[in-house]
Amino acid sequence: MEDLPTDIATFVDTHLVDRHNSNAVKWDGLKEEFGRADLLPMWIADTEFKAPQAVLDALTARVKEGTFGYSIRPQSYYEAFINWQKERHGITVEPEWMRFGVGVVKSLYAMVNWLTEPGDPVLIMQPVYYPFMNAINDLGRKVVSVDLQLTADGWRMDFDQLEKTLAANEIKAMILCSPHNPVGRIWTRDELEQLFAITSRYDVTVVSDEIHGDLEVSGPKFTSALQVVEGKARKKLVVLNAPSKTFNLAALLNSHIIIPDQALRTSYDAFIKQLHPVDTSLMGQVAGEAAYRHGAAWLDQVLQVVRYNYRQLQAGLAAAAPQATLADLQGTYLAYVDIGAYVAPSQIKDFVEGVCGLAVDYGAWFSPQTATYIRLNLATDPKLVAEAINRLTTHLAQQPQR
Repeated sequence: MEDLPTDIATFVDTHLVDRHNSNAVKWDGLKEEFGRADLLPMWIADTEFKAPQAVLDALTARVKEGTFGYSIRPQSYYEAFINWQKERHGITVEPEWMRFGVGVVKSLYAMVNWLTEPGDPVLIMQPVYYPFMNAINDLGRKVVSVDLQLTADGWRMDFDQLEKTLAANEIKAMILCSPHNPVGRIWTRDELEQLFAITSRYDVTVVSDEIHGDLEVSGPKFTSALQVVEGKARKKLVVLNAPSKTFNLAALLNSHIIIPDQALRTSYDAFIKQLHPVDTSLMGQVAGEAAYRHGAAWLDQVLQVVRYNYRQLQAGLAAAAPQATLADLQGTYLAYVDIGAYVAPSQIKDFVEGVCGLAVDYGAWFSPQTATYIRLNLATDPKLVAEAINRLTTHLAQQPQR
């Protein structure tokens, strides 16, 4: 295995936090989710690293002020976010496009409720983040999936099937995952242009979940839907994102809803007033602004940790379980691993938890077609990842190939 570089070791030593007994779902929620508390947690997409120091300083200063009454979102927040998008990714966002929520998942529910009626089909591309399906099903809509295809070049959209599905169904809304969780793809400009050319022909409103957009690990640079969609398609676009995955701020309840078309914004504003008042998360905005202003170097170091951990996972699987397949991790910090060459779908849970002692997100949660996959969180202590790799590969090597 590759030695831990000094700069990564220094970052980990400085920022690593023991999250036991802190009410962290990832650690203290193991018993509730998996029925046992002694598993090594490689699930839930958050990290064990302290937020950037500028975030901690900004929160501390706000707490010292001592008052927590009703507050507004300052212009400086918009400036910080917009500058980050422009400088980091070349994305143009106008302040008037922005609306706010307390989390992307909660906004997904709002999007489904706003854009469709009970019984309507909503399009997704499985395997995909399971709250997409939850939002659709919980609200009495119908899941329609144009499944991603695993090719010799990795996971790809099936544009032919997309066209056929939209032609055969009256679909009003699609939820896109970009970058894609769990397969780790960063969609190219050409792929996005082809997607939106098809959806615009059928008047489909696309909700693009871009919460992982800052997490560029390898391959193409992240391209936002905001950079490629023009004309008719732009009138049918909503982008969701947040600082939560980027800077490990999920519990501070601050996310963005970006709607470039004025008529669509007006429609959303009228809808959301009927659902609930739109409040501001004070600590979320304080943390988010500080992170967007001063968190770039911290994020770059986290991404170095992820890249290192990914290389270790690649090497470990290649050496001990070469028939296991690992999705190309271009974006997100989540590795998608197919162990079906060694373990039958019906045995995955027993093997992963009972034999390996790991807590993971299971591929079946994302799609029936990936029932032999597991998703591993790599944005954590390299020692933790090394232990998980050792447990997984040691026991896979002992399994007869199927």
